[in-house]
Amino acid sequence: MEKKDFEVLDKVIGRVPDFPKHGVLFYDITGILRHPEAFKYSIDRMVEIYKDKKIDAVAGIESRGFIFAAPFAERMGIPLILIRKKGKLPAKTYHCKYDLEYGSAEIEVHCADIQEGQNILLVDDLVATGGTLKAAINLVQQGKACVTDVFGVVGLPFLKYEEKLGTDVTVTTLVNYDNE
Repeated sequence: MEKKDFEVLDKVIGRVPDFPKHGVLFYDITGILRHPEAFKYSIDRMVEIYKDKKIDAVAGIESRGFIFAAPFAERMGIPLILIRKKGKLPAKTYHCKYDLEYGSAEIEVHCADIQEGQNILLVDDLVATGGTLKAAINLVQQGKACVTDVFGVVGLPFLKYEEKLGTDVTVTTLVNYDNE
């Protein structure tokens, strides 16, 4: 995280206390979307960070990950892969179930979208506990492709996502918050 990233984005990222449940501080990236200069800055930074890396495709995680992955894919001239909640994709899928704080969830990706040997960048708006990202990595691996990098606009390192994701994956975020 660069100091300038924090300065540009922190002022437009909202904070919503007690959402989605009491005691949770929700970091709302929709402020970035309301400020075109902040959104453009975020995509420009993504391109700058990854322009020299071998990335064959970018996978956006439903739903806010799509917002950042799509313009990045277009600018880089690489395929966009959608990782969706169970039941949203019409063709044959890889799927992975994972635990949430209260229950479980399942995500899927079209099998045809993952090519063996590809290097895939995973993108989400926020990196918190790493559970969804770990499941997304599992999807990519089912297709015999590789995730070496994860990108999030916001990171919450105090939730120890790196422990869940391991050392094989580089996590890059533009703004990090300690437990506020």
